[in-house]
Amino acid sequence: MRLTGKQTWVFENPVYVQSSGTAVGPKEADGPLGSGFDKTYDNLHCDEDNWELAERRLMEDAIDFALKKGNFTKEDIDFFLAGDLLNQNVTANYTARHNKIPFLCMFGACSTSMETLAVSSALVDGGFANRVLAATSSHNATAERQFRYPTEYGGQKPKTAQSTISGSGAVIVSRDESDIRITSATIGSVADLGITDPFDMGSAMAPAAADTIAQHFKDLQISPDEYDLIATGDLASVGSPIVKDLLKEEGFDVYANHNDCGIMIYRPDQNVFAGGSGCGCSAVVTYSHLFDEMRNGNLKKVMVVATGALLSPTMIQQKESIPTIAHAVVFERVDRGGNNTWNT
Repeated sequence: MRLTGKQTWVFENPVYVQSSGTAVGPKEADGPLGSGFDKTYDNLHCDEDNWELAERRLMEDAIDFALKKGNFTKEDIDFFLAGDLLNQNVTANYTARHNKIPFLCMFGACSTSMETLAVSSALVDGGFANRVLAATSSHNATAERQFRYPTEYGGQKPKTAQSTISGSGAVIVSRDESDIRITSATIGSVADLGITDPFDMGSAMAPAAADTIAQHFKDLQISPDEYDLIATGDLASVGSPIVKDLLKEEGFDVYANHNDCGIMIYRPDQNVFAGGSGCGCSAVVTYSHLFDEMRNGNLKKVMVVATGALLSPTMIQQKESIPTIAHAVVFERVDRGGNNTWNT
């Protein structure tokens, strides 16, 4: 069976990353990974008339780059899987309106990047598609307006708050061999430790990340040192230490090989509070920087664990706690000498 253990899919047939595209806003472009993104904007409107159109522009740009870099047309893609943070997934839906590719809209909050990629890989592995496009996006101003306060309001924030990144990442997967293979995915279950503060997403999401990572190790009967890097998506400087401590309690030591995309994407002096978050955070870091590091041989086996807070303003106003989830995808660099760790 492809289902291994309780929650992990091990892909029986080869699934490879064909190409990817990323587009980001000005703060992300000014960060330490800025030179690796395909498209950068020097204004938060991304040359559009409003924030929502700006986010749509980012997703359309990311998809265009993924297609061009892979020498694909839209007709070459069998299915399009995408999601975002806005009500009714309007960024993904309106982008799909123009693409005319059979479309599955998905939502897992900030975990959507690995959720869409895991399902895309399963479609390819199962023979239900030859080539699948997955994309996610977020925008600082659209997310702030929907989940907290409009940027123009100028509300004060605690140090535990995170800055939603403005960016989109897209990736195309198929069975055609490339430098990066997707070998497994662990689907998370919802965790809720009773946190109610929407300005402390790191603490809320860390238990879900720890649960998925621990289950991955148990399902595959492996240890953390199997990986060069275990990258969480959106825990930033608050949640990252918590997930390491929680995993240590479970008997898994990830102190040496864990990092967080919300930490990697910004410099400490960029005034982003605890760090980055958002649907686009793990997507743009993974589909640019981490893929580049793998292709350059600096990383051989990476697990990306995208984390999502499944809250809404209505539930927060009703004093509900915040349910969270995390999904993991494993990437391995293809060794042409045949020294890969998977079974063929």
